[in-house]
Amino acid sequence: MVRGRLLGLGVGPGDPELITVKALRLLREAPVVAYFVAKGKRGNAFGIIEAHLQAEQTLLPLVYPVTTEALPAPLSYEQVISDFYDEAAVQVAEHLDAGRDVAVICEGDPFFYGSYMYLHDRLARQHEAEVVPGVCSMLGGASVLGAPLVYRNQSLSVLSGVLPAEELKRRLADADAAVIMKLGRNFPKVRQVLGELGLDGRALYVERATMANQKIVPLDNVDPQSSPYFSLIIVPGEKWQG
Repeated sequence: MVRGRLLGLGVGPGDPELITVKALRLLREAPVVAYFVAKGKRGNAFGIIEAHLQAEQTLLPLVYPVTTEALPAPLSYEQVISDFYDEAAVQVAEHLDAGRDVAVICEGDPFFYGSYMYLHDRLARQHEAEVVPGVCSMLGGASVLGAPLVYRNQSLSVLSGVLPAEELKRRLADADAAVIMKLGRNFPKVRQVLGELGLDGRALYVERATMANQKIVPLDNVDPQSSPYFSLIIVPGEKWQG
């Protein structure tokens, strides 16, 4: 029996027009559309593609059991989320083994902090898989901020705000340009590190870049208690007059 294909589709950072032609074609052709979502939510990725869905397509929501890494003992976030991805892979594999293609949509790019990659790691050896790249959030952020990331031979560092302050400081000190993601409750620490390095004057902040509720705020004016997960800071490379 012919197995279905696993399709990892990057659908862009939020603006529905930033989905690629190829991702849109494969999305419309897929009999099953899977998407990650928090309990009781629609999900940003689903909102991007909802208008393109066909009535005959089967929807497969993959509902996260938790949305925070801070869990009460003896629970371990890593174990809880790993078990979730194991179960999600089983759900997707049932359709693949029945011969149905499954399009797993992923906000941004599937292989750039994308949840799809955890399914890919579990399923791609046993099933045919195709990944369609998408416009990732840092590129969406750079575009709406009007901030060229790197000039000429500069290098770009993509850093997680979850890093300990000293590690974040070390990596930023060595970077020509940087994008700091996964802010949320890590924002105060990140802002402090940028100030200590004298980079706060160059740093640019945006929430939900390219989405309808996008918000660009000066770094000093950001409320540290309300910085969302879908926010990032860009420290552009020094300008070069070519």
